[in-house]
Amino acid sequence: MDQDRAEGVLLGLACGDALGRPVEFKSTDRIAAEYGTLTEMVGNGTWGQPAGTITDDTEQALCIARSLAEHDAFEPADVADRFVQWYDSGPFDIGNMTRRSLEQLKRGRAWDEAGRQVWETSSEGSNAGNGSVMRCPPLSTAYHEDRETLTRVSRQSSVITHADPRCTYGCAVLNLTIAGLLNDESEPLSSALDAIRAKAPDELISALEPIANGDRPETLQTSGYVVHTLQTALADALTADSAESAIVTAVNRGGDADTIGAVAGAIAGARFGAGELPVGWLSSIDERDELTQLASRLQE
Repeated sequence: MDQDRAEGVLLGLACGDALGRPVEFKSTDRIAAEYGTLTEMVGNGTWGQPAGTITDDTEQALCIARSLAEHDAFEPADVADRFVQWYDSGPFDIGNMTRRSLEQLKRGRAWDEAGRQVWETSSEGSNAGNGSVMRCPPLSTAYHEDRETLTRVSRQSSVITHADPRCTYGCAVLNLTIAGLLNDESEPLSSALDAIRAKAPDELISALEPIANGDRPETLQTSGYVVHTLQTALADALTADSAESAIVTAVNRGGDADTIGAVAGAIAGARFGAGELPVGWLSSIDERDELTQLASRLQE
């Protein structure tokens, strides 16, 4: 696997997250009115943070990557503990299902019970958020040569906070696609869908299959719903002519801009490599060096 593209997965995720952070929840029209096209890291905006500040997307991805590097394997109980430690640090941004699941973990529920309990007590419309797909790409680097294990650990990583099958298989299809890109597959999304088709929810398959077939959906949505996030991020990242344009397009759609940007960034980073990410973006991200080092560790 190419080192530059392995680094691109984590650094692309962070770039999309940080570029999107100040415009999270804003509409396309409002972003255009304030910035024209947002192409540079800016401060303030949503959450009032300095330029280049990452959010819960990258912070939780770091929890997974650090655990993988330390244990040379995916240890879900350790990852769950790291999520709780992160939560206790008082992050400025955290999703509702993640918060509720981490509260369950703090009350003593096991890693594979907390998210399930929250899911089972959540109504349709608030039970399949994108909070697990945004953080799962480190697994694609660590397990890029073992599709079966990658599928399993991707789903387990989701269950900690997001147990809905649309989320668990969403993590699997995202990571299998990224692994396919790292392995130079010609049709990585098609291959990923084939691997999960027998068990994954029809809603997920039907939303992503047109993209795998080269058809771009007329409407791409930017809500926090996991299927919308995957559809939009995959469509933008797999058709862009550069990593920068993939991330800029995704972020300027607005809505859940940091997460859609993060997912698109991880995919685009695997396609084009870290060397194709704007230097100005990378220099503004304080976690750049650690992300680079972790990417190197994960592909060993």
